[in-house]
Amino acid sequence: MTVHDLPKVDATLNGISTLLILLGWIMIRTHRKVAHAFCMVSAIVASGAFLGCYLYYHCHVGHVVFTHSGWPRTLYFLILFTHLPLALAIVPLIVLTITPALQQRFDAHKRMARWTLPIWLYVSVTGVLVYMMLYVWFPSAKI
Repeated sequence: MTVHDLPKVDATLNGISTLLILLGWIMIRTHRKVAHAFCMVSAIVASGAFLGCYLYYHCHVGHVVFTHSGWPRTLYFLILFTHLPLALAIVPLIVLTITPALQQRFDAHKRMARWTLPIWLYVSVTGVLVYMMLYVWFPSAKI
């Protein structure tokens, strides 16, 4: 594996995070608290692994430019410019959500999770979309 394989790893980790977040939500909605906790901790691990791979990749490769024009470029930047600020916000939101759970303050955990869940899902799904647009559907000749 080389550094150039990491975008595919990142997209996979984002996809796994998405599935685990959804499964964790289903588990808590069906009152399976242990399964919920397992899914959410697993989603945090997958997201953490993504973040490590993402940072390593961009430290070694730098910025990757989207070179396609027309409507794909507009769509790409629309997704990217909503994804980026929410991706920056999700780490502290996750910390603010799991801290009350670890303290067994589940009312506070639930209040925070109502904000964190949709944002985390959006970030993980749009992360996969950014990968697909940048490396699969509209790749640059330089990649």
